[in-house]
Amino acid sequence: MDTPTQPTFIPHEAVSAAPSRRGGGGLAELALLVSIILFIISAALGVGVFLYTQYLQSSNQSKLSQINAAQQAFDPTFVQQMTRLDTRMNTAQSLITAHLAPTQIFAVLEQSTVQDIAFTSFTFSAANPQQLSLTMSGVAGSVNSVALQAQVFSQSGVITNPIFSNIDAQPDGVHFNFTGLINPSALSYESFVSGASSQSAQTQGQTQTQTQTQQTQQTPSTPASPFESGTASSTSH
Repeated sequence: MDTPTQPTFIPHEAVSAAPSRRGGGGLAELALLVSIILFIISAALGVGVFLYTQYLQSSNQSKLSQINAAQQAFDPTFVQQMTRLDTRMNTAQSLITAHLAPTQIFAVLEQSTVQDIAFTSFTFSAANPQQLSLTMSGVAGSVNSVALQAQVFSQSGVITNPIFSNIDAQPDGVHFNFTGLINPSALSYESFVSGASSQSAQTQGQTQTQTQTQQTQQTPSTPASPFESGTASSTSH
């Protein structure tokens, strides 16, 4: 016996023709979306790099134009003159720094020679500016004076490696020979000029102070007015 079929309005062909959904379609769409996003990001980065490169080129051109304009603003002749002047000034500074004032050794000997000693000969050698030597002969009142002179020279900071030799006691005193080295920095002409300028300024200041003091002392004091005296006496009474 056949089972009765319920009537329906959906055709059988439409039901059978409905496509079946496959699970792989979602992954493909996601991959496509990621690819599109990456393409957009790459395009944006490419555009950004291109624009930044154009900006750097424009900035470099602007700075180069400014440098060229600045160079054209200076007179080449003036620049050459200033360059030569700078070279001459540097050369003069080097010469002054290396220049020595040998006459300063006499001032050093004057200040550091013991009272009981007299030098009879003097030889100064400056063949090598870094190896200045001093050779002298002298007469001392006693051997102790010679020892004291050696100590003073050692502590002066100007004469280095002092050597006293051929010490011989004679009727007129103790004769000796002396050799030593001179510290080149102590005879520097630059230091000598700077010290002379400072000493001159100090001396000038002291002279002005003394002059002002003398003028103040020589100014006569103004006598008191008789009216002031009378007022003071009446007030005291």
